[in-house]
Amino acid sequence: MAGIIRSHPRIALQPRGEPFFTLARSIVGQQISVKAAASIWARVLALAPQMHPHEIADARHARLCACGLSARKAEYLAGLARHFIDGSLHVSAWKRMDDEAVIAELVQVRGIGRWTAEMFLMFNLLRPDVLPLDDLGLQRAIRLHYFKGRAVSARTMRRVASAWAPWRSVATWYLWRSLDPIPVQY
Repeated sequence: MAGIIRSHPRIALQPRGEPFFTLARSIVGQQISVKAAASIWARVLALAPQMHPHEIADARHARLCACGLSARKAEYLAGLARHFIDGSLHVSAWKRMDDEAVIAELVQVRGIGRWTAEMFLMFNLLRPDVLPLDDLGLQRAIRLHYFKGRAVSARTMRRVASAWAPWRSVATWYLWRSLDPIPVQY
């Protein structure tokens, strides 16, 4: 890990904006290429320049789909906006809640799974000790740097990562940089 950190000087994990913005961007980027996500996100921002929940909630489903979103993702985005508007998410309490409590609340929103919630913890709340074991990039980096490319179990990855606590978010971020020096935006 020390070698990876030394080979990536003057870069650091940075916050990614307001909670709604971060979660909306994560939904848009799920299961598509970074390039496609950036293109679709630019069109969503043109539709909702302030990226405020009311802008998304007021947009018609067809207009969201016209941005390049699948029908399902358009539903997820509109649903997320409704959760923010109706106050069913305890946004102001998230900074005081522990990681698992935030994850439990976020995964109640359709379109947000554990991975998206973990990305939110890392990139929005800047939680230092998140270990997103379902992340394919993290899995690949651990295999590459610790096991000569061999597949390993989640239990084994967790054991390796125990040495990084309480900074597993930072270690994950550097492992991602070892695969791709340009950070992905969430």
